Amino acid sequence: MSKLPRDVPGDQLIRALARAGWYQNHQVGSHVTLRHNEKPGKKLVIPVHPGRSLKPKILQRILREAELTIERPKELL
Repeated sequence: MSKLPRDVPGDQLIRALARAGWYQNHQVGSHVTLRHNEKPGKKLVIPVHPGRSLKPKILQRILREAELTIERPKELL
């Protein structure tokens, strides 16, 4: 099993998730909400803080909620 990448900023993760079919629904402050057409009722909240990477536990939670494996975002990044 691969390890999570350590230096993934929120905006880069949003671009990677967009390639997987997620789209930006709205933004409140520094938190962006993503939705997916094929997964109604499911949403992801991504913190986007300039110059800061996502913590590994937050990245892991987002990937689990998006139902993606660790390898899939590495391909999309």
